[in-house]
Amino acid sequence: MVGHGQCLSPQPGDWMKGKLVGSGSFGTVHLAMNKATGALFVVKSSQSELGLKFLENEANILENLSSPYTVQCIGKDVTNTASTGEKRLDLFMEYMCGGSLADVAEKFGGVLDERVIRLYTREILQGLKYLHKNGIVHCDLKCKNVLLGSSGNVKLADFGCAIDLKHSNERSTHFCKSMGGTPLWMAPEVLRNEGLDFAADIWSLGCTVIEMATGRPPWGDVVSNPMAAVLKIACSDGVPQFPVHFSKQGLDFLAKCLERNPKRRWTSEELLNHPFVTGELSVDGRNSVKEDVCSPASVLDIRNYEDGSDEDDSEDESHDGGEFPSRFPFLVMQSGRRNSALPMQQQESDLGSSGTWVTVRSG
Repeated sequence: MVGHGQCLSPQPGDWMKGKLVGSGSFGTVHLAMNKATGALFVVKSSQSELGLKFLENEANILENLSSPYTVQCIGKDVTNTASTGEKRLDLFMEYMCGGSLADVAEKFGGVLDERVIRLYTREILQGLKYLHKNGIVHCDLKCKNVLLGSSGNVKLADFGCAIDLKHSNERSTHFCKSMGGTPLWMAPEVLRNEGLDFAADIWSLGCTVIEMATGRPPWGDVVSNPMAAVLKIACSDGVPQFPVHFSKQGLDFLAKCLERNPKRRWTSEELLNHPFVTGELSVDGRNSVKEDVCSPASVLDIRNYEDGSDEDDSEDESHDGGEFPSRFPFLVMQSGRRNSALPMQQQESDLGSSGTWVTVRSG
């Protein structure tokens, strides 16, 4: 696997930690500054045993990646407290000032215009193509784990659940499969524990496109009942509801991603040639794919849509932890009432949280 520079620790004292910009079940995310250059970056930190495992996995994955479509690791620092024996890991990452796609959608009306979705989907596919070529399954693709740069470029992030199929051992693979991923975005075969392959990321991509287009998690019609949602995804013959306002190209693209048989699911390379992302037949009859975008304002042309669903959007997410199998410990991490009319990042149910990192946002 080609990688330019491993995640090496900066010299002590060369950086300073700024304000908290995100948090997760396993640690915190702070803005940071290189005191020698003034450059901004972010630092992910964890001291819990489980958080360290996820962060160490992310560091191991990122140190071998070098792609304009994946977030860059710029260093790491491991410290041990002699008095307590506690281990602390700080992972230094490039700063993506636009925040996650969930943040972007929230700031621009809750949903994204199909032209923008096409652009973002194309770059996500480029990232998946690179990962899959190098034997890596992301395992937790969703809007919160795709970050936006100031020029409109997007990068895949949050590799705590990722698996390197070429180099992982049985123990590490079992750990990531049992603890990682977000059920509403997970492929049926993964929920059935039948195996994990690149096709799982393609299913999650289809769910992410639905999320961008509707401002809601996939499977929104069953999100109020977590166990019913898991069973429906894993064992039924259904797929998430497609956006009713989507073009024919968009609907066909989703059908290629959300094929329940993973062997018939299109690959990232095949999907990169699909008209939905090539721009051959755009919504307005023009080629909508732009190779260079100089400002977010040129692509974030937001239009509000209704997703056409008529389900009751209010749900009670208080659960007893014993109701859910240990295969999904993240199902019971949060509780409380939410209204799905809220922006997508505010409305994720227990099923919509993998316990991984909250993406950094610009303000």
